[in-house]
Amino acid sequence: MKRTHSAWRRALLAAAAATTCLSLLPLAANAQNQKLLIGTTSSSSSHYGYFVAVSQVINKQVKGVDTSVTETGATMDNLRRMARNQVDFALVTTNVLHHANAGTGDFAGKPNDSRLLWIYTIAPQNAIVRKDADVANLDGLNGKKFNTGLKGSATEKTTDAVFAALNITPDVVRGSTGEIVDAVKDNRAIGYVKSGAGMKLDASSREIATFTPIQILGLSDTQRDKIKEVMPELSMVDVPADSSVGTAAYTTWGFGVGAAASTQLDEETAYQIVKAVCEDKTAQAAAFADVAGVDIAEMTLKYAASPLHPGAIRYFKERGLDIPDRLIAR
Repeated sequence: MKRTHSAWRRALLAAAAATTCLSLLPLAANAQNQKLLIGTTSSSSSHYGYFVAVSQVINKQVKGVDTSVTETGATMDNLRRMARNQVDFALVTTNVLHHANAGTGDFAGKPNDSRLLWIYTIAPQNAIVRKDADVANLDGLNGKKFNTGLKGSATEKTTDAVFAALNITPDVVRGSTGEIVDAVKDNRAIGYVKSGAGMKLDASSREIATFTPIQILGLSDTQRDKIKEVMPELSMVDVPADSSVGTAAYTTWGFGVGAAASTQLDEETAYQIVKAVCEDKTAQAAAFADVAGVDIAEMTLKYAASPLHPGAIRYFKERGLDIPDRLIAR
C-alpha cells in the first residue's frame, strides 16, 4: 500500500517528536535535582580542594542533589553569602560561626543563624619560641619581642584577645609570615603564634625548627579555664609530642574548620549530606591529608562551639552519639 506525501511527512514528524522526547529524558531527570552551591575560600588553598572532594562525594552518594563549589573570601564572606541565600552551605571556622550565631564581635547587632554541619580539622594556635630565649611559659612573654600572628589574620586577632584576657603583654612585632619567620631566625623576635596544620606544625614553623631549636608554650590549667570562661568560641586542644621537631605535648587554644548551612537547607538534605561526608573514607582524605583516619562526627561534637543543623543532629543521633545541649538550637 503506497503512502501519500502527506502521510510520509506525518510519519517523519512523529518519529522526530519521539526521538526528541527520548533525548530530553535525561535533561528532565537532571532538572529535578536540587542544585546546591558550596562557598569555599581561595582556589589556591588546600581547603578549596577539600570542598571539591566533598562536592564529588555528595554528587555520587546523595540522590537528587547536584552540588558545585565557588571560590569566596572564606568564613566571613561565606556567612554573609548564606544570609543573602547566595550559597547553600560553606566553609566556616567555629569561632567566627559562634560570634555570628550569638550576634557578637563582627556580628554585633546583626546575628546570623547559619547552623554547623560538620568539622573536618582543628587549627591549634601554636605559641612558638626559640629555645635560647629561656621563656618557659606564656607569662614569660611579657615585654619580649613576639608576633601574635600574621598581620590582619584571624590568628592575630584571636591571640591579641587571648593575651588581653590573660594579662600577657609582649612587645608585639607585626608583619607578614615571611617577615616574622626571618625575624625569629635572626633573633629579632623570640617567636610567634602560628596556626597548626592539624595536630602538626605548619611549614613555616618547621622551617624555623630546621635551623633553630624551638619549643611551644602551652596553657596552664588556670589559663585554660580563664579562656574557656571569657572566650567560649575557642576550643582547648591537646596536641601530642612531635619528635620530628623536638616538641613536648601541650594544650593550647584553637578552633575547628568545617561546614555550615543556611537554615534554608532542609533537614532531609542536610542529613543525607552529613551522612555521605562522615561515611566517606577515601575521597576527602586524598584531597586533604588531615582528614585521614578522622571520625568527623566525633570531631564535630568535640570541637563545635555553636548549634548544629537539625540534619546533622539526626545523623549523629543515628550513630548513637550524645548531643550536648549547647549544640541544640532553641
